[in-house]
Amino acid sequence: MPDPDAAPVQSSLPIAAARFGERIVAACMEAGTEAGAEAGARPGLPGPPRVPVPAAKTAPPDEAAPANAPGGDLIARHVQDGTAEVRQLGPALERILRGPTGLGTAGLRLSGCEQSPVPVTPVEGTPIPGLYHHPVLPPDPARVEEVGRRIKTWAVDEVQAYPPEWEDQFDGFSVARYMVACHPDAPTTDHLMVAARLMVAENAVDDCYCEDHGGSPIGLGSRLLLAHTALDPLHTTKEYQPEWTASLQSDAPRRAYRSAMEYLLQHSTPSQADRFRHDMARLHLGYLAEAAWAETDTVPEVWEYLAMRQFNNFRPCPTITDTVGGYELPADLHARPAVQRVIALAGNATTIVNDLYSYTKELDSPGRHLNLPVVIAEREGMSDRDAYLKAVEVHNQLMHDFESEAAAVAAACPVPSLLRFLRGVAVWLDGNHYWHQTNTYRYSLPDFW
Repeated sequence: MPDPDAAPVQSSLPIAAARFGERIVAACMEAGTEAGAEAGARPGLPGPPRVPVPAAKTAPPDEAAPANAPGGDLIARHVQDGTAEVRQLGPALERILRGPTGLGTAGLRLSGCEQSPVPVTPVEGTPIPGLYHHPVLPPDPARVEEVGRRIKTWAVDEVQAYPPEWEDQFDGFSVARYMVACHPDAPTTDHLMVAARLMVAENAVDDCYCEDHGGSPIGLGSRLLLAHTALDPLHTTKEYQPEWTASLQSDAPRRAYRSAMEYLLQHSTPSQADRFRHDMARLHLGYLAEAAWAETDTVPEVWEYLAMRQFNNFRPCPTITDTVGGYELPADLHARPAVQRVIALAGNATTIVNDLYSYTKELDSPGRHLNLPVVIAEREGMSDRDAYLKAVEVHNQLMHDFESEAAAVAAACPVPSLLRFLRGVAVWLDGNHYWHQTNTYRYSLPDFW
């Protein structure tokens, strides 16, 4: 079992990537003519820059990512399943999407990426018929057990995120299985705990401020603002600093946010931490839009609902995929509009998965819960069944768009850290679907087939 006190393994890639980041982007934009012709790419798609890649440090044997890590060469696989336009990019793109090769690049690939079979043993739960997704291998049970032990100790004993009467719900959420499935390339259990702590903290805010356990749209803005200062600290005068500091212990969401953020800062660069804060601000903005509709009993137009869901979604989770993986996608690469589009599409698609799997759970809850099938039924005059099936189609289109755009970005700028990040986000989507499908404690499907 991994040593809980062991220092996390840090890749040498972030330092080198940050140093060469601006030159990499420039090379990606300028070096496309020859490689683009070889790949049969669309006009303007640049080819790969010739940038030296330093050897990545590897984890100790007892902390190495499991050999049967799910996902494999996901972007290449997604291209095969994607649009005809992407498939026309040809063998050169397939070579690019397989990732870097040569001395020192093994750490940039997911373990077992040349052998990533679809699971041969059935998993719990039933996937939504017609939903476009990729099966994954079940997460490593040893890692699930260790993360589960640590996260419960943290949630219950350290930050008191949940009272004893919610223990069955905490266990039923299966956060350890969730995070191990979504981050198979995490080099250590400590890295997985970054994702696990943040996931529990985010759910504490959702439950206690917005949803099932005392949440309300009334006064939500002030609660979220004060909780956000646990992520993005208040800089005030000495007179008022002690009161703010004390407020961080005043309720479970703020205790969990503060502790989870402190842990993230131990494993991330300043740029990665600021990226996460930005995405959490997006999340909180989405919470407020949904709360405003609840206060006025408004059902938004479908496009308005999808706009809200682009903010109130899972984006903060896959955005830390490089932090959990022990490397860094440089800020100048992360900020490129094409990369931002890929990340947004990923967040949107994976959030509609939640809408679809939680549909019956929300119908059984008090009040009216907005989700995509409910909004489509109301605004487009469809039956519940037809609205649900149309929501499946919306999800599938978002997934296809994510995969084709990710493939185009990978072809345009095949920098090792960016290729690994794109694969990591794709893995996160697949792990998220796996968790929803298999979490029969929380979810069941409607009888529409």
